[in-house]
Amino acid sequence: MRAHLVAKARALFAERGYAETSTPDVVAAAEVTRGALYHHFEDKKALFRAVVESEAAEVAERIDASSSASSSRSRSSAIAALLAGARAYLRAMAVPGRTRLLLLDGPAVLGRTEMDALDAKHAARTLRVGLEASMREGAIKKIPLDALTGLLSAAFDRAAIAIAEGAPPASYEKALAALLDGLASGSAE
Repeated sequence: MRAHLVAKARALFAERGYAETSTPDVVAAAEVTRGALYHHFEDKKALFRAVVESEAAEVAERIDASSSASSSRSRSSAIAALLAGARAYLRAMAVPGRTRLLLLDGPAVLGRTEMDALDAKHAARTLRVGLEASMREGAIKKIPLDALTGLLSAAFDRAAIAIAEGAPPASYEKALAALLDGLASGSAE
C-alpha cells in the first residue's frame, strides 16, 4: 500500500508540482481512503519526502550500476568510472519529472539541509566514493574531498536542470567530461 501511494503521488507531484497536488488528489489517484493515506504518512510533506527519497535512491542505483561496470584498477579507468557515473546521473535525471522533484520542488519543500542529507545518502555519496577512490589510486589530484564533491554535485545538478529545460545533453556531457578530465593528476598533490 505504501509503495502504491508513493507511486501515485510521484506521478502527481511530477506532473503538477508539490503546491498544486493535494492529498485528496493522491487519495483519488490511488483509490484509497484518506485514512489509508494518513496511516502511512503524517502529512503531504511526509509523502513528498518518501517520493523524493525513492527518486534519489533510484538515481544512485543507476550511477552505481554504471560506474561499477566501467571501473577497474587503472588510472584511466578511475576517470572512466567517474565519467560513466556522470552520464548515468544525467540519464537518470532525464526521467520525466525527476529534475522537478529532486532539484526544484525538493529543496523548496524540504529545505536545503534535508535535501543535502538525502543527496549525501544517495547521488552525492556515489560521487564522493568515486572521487575518493580516484584520489587514492592517484588518478585525480588530491583536493579537499567534501568541497570537491559539493562543487561537482552542483555542476551535475545545473547540467540536469539545463537538459530538462531543453539543452542538448551531449554538450553537458562533454563539458562535465572536460571538468573531470581536468582533475586528472600528473603527480600526486
